Amino acid sequence: MPDDKDIVNAAPVSAQDLRMQMLQREMEEMDKERRLKSIEEQKHADFAADFLKKHVTEEEIAMVRRLVANAVKAGKFEAMVYSFPSELCSDSGRAINSGDRDWPSTLQGKAKEFFERYQTYGKPNGYKLKAMIINFPGGVPGDVGMFLNWAPDKA
Repeated sequence: MPDDKDIVNAAPVSAQDLRMQMLQREMEEMDKERRLKSIEEQKHADFAADFLKKHVTEEEIAMVRRLVANAVKAGKFEAMVYSFPSELCSDSGRAINSGDRDWPSTLQGKAKEFFERYQTYGKPNGYKLKAMIINFPGGVPGDVGMFLNWAPDKA
């Protein structure tokens, strides 16, 4: 183990070596960020593929029922029952964001299937469904939330 005298008399690390250490640390951090971004992009791609190509599952329907039941227990008349990236709408969420009456025609994949289920089962039983943009990352429409409502009609 070096004593204090050896440390005091040792030549300092060169400025070049310090810059190299800093550069190495920055490169490691950039690699880490690149790996994380790649993982996120893959998750998004997997979600999009599932969303656009597969059908609504029994588990997803059960989840909607649980969300509604939990909202009722909390004394609420509405629950967000589904969400997805607005880019998965045929118009990237523009019709939903602007309140266009024709917004259901922009739905694709599982969102379209959920809407069709609502038309078949929910609407005839007095439910209402609305969709809205629920976040705006970077100022652009982010995710769409689909909200099921069972409040009484206003007199």
